[in-house]
Amino acid sequence: MAEPPAEFGLIARHFRPLAGPGALALLDDAALLDPPAGQTLVLAADAMVAGVHFLPDDPADTVGRKLLRVNLSDLAAMGAVPLGYLMTTAFPHGTTDAWIAGFARGLLEDQSRFGLAVLGGDTVATPGPMSLSLTILGTVAPGAALTRQGARAGDDIWVSGSIGDGTLGLAVLQGRLPDSADGALAARYRLPEPRLALGQRLHGLVHAAMDVSDGLVQDLGHLCRAGGVGAVLDAALVPLSAAAAGLVAEDPGLLARCLTGGDDYELLFAAPASAAAGIQAAAAASGTPATRVGRFIEGPAHVTVRDANGGEMPLSRGGWSHF
Repeated sequence: MAEPPAEFGLIARHFRPLAGPGALALLDDAALLDPPAGQTLVLAADAMVAGVHFLPDDPADTVGRKLLRVNLSDLAAMGAVPLGYLMTTAFPHGTTDAWIAGFARGLLEDQSRFGLAVLGGDTVATPGPMSLSLTILGTVAPGAALTRQGARAGDDIWVSGSIGDGTLGLAVLQGRLPDSADGALAARYRLPEPRLALGQRLHGLVHAAMDVSDGLVQDLGHLCRAGGVGAVLDAALVPLSAAAAGLVAEDPGLLARCLTGGDDYELLFAAPASAAAGIQAAAAASGTPATRVGRFIEGPAHVTVRDANGGEMPLSRGGWSHF
């Protein structure tokens, strides 16, 4: 019997071990999926391109894990439970089998952690750069999905975790900033933490939610436009990790970068003041801190950032844009 084309051998070696039951061992061009009874499907897609979303010399396993995690973050923002994913990979000519094995190993590690499996996709070659795309599927109770629409004047602005580690971590890896002794900032850039457990506990507590991928200020503006409200963000309340706080203490100008740099993949949400105790209980139960950082106000969909003295903080940009 003739040997299969190289593409199919690659799929069999590296991606078939990632497949779930509906993937049909990746032998067909489509998958079969039976969603849990009484649940609504949630679908999201994100792509990563070498030199844009990850560095070309990042370890292969962290590239695979980041690809999965940034998509899981979209599910977290809707309060969804992961179900499975489709993946398309465009590897540059000359990508080694060892690199692809490491990439698949990272995917397998996080599949096990977050409880999902690959359903199918496509694998192609490209002159470059490497391009990776993932479509993720999750489930949520009917009518319970958290969306960007719904922020109201008077609502509090909340964020999970800490802000700024991703953008500072990129600067660390580019040799422009020092990292902490444990390499925390570089690690946060390479491996964001999808806040699934917290998102799944926010049902009934919040009016609107999204994840922070393009910068806190810019993404807060998205909530404002979707809700038809303005926002006041108190920069002094924005939570920073110990590593980020240390750098900001040495160079206060880095605070603006933390607020606008992106790659946080934290949750950003609007909630009435009456929900504060419930949010803190959800944060404690999920093991993910949540911090109130401002409020939504009547007026045009504009974000005003206040400094520690109450004055308006000038920003040269609102966040990241691909165009």
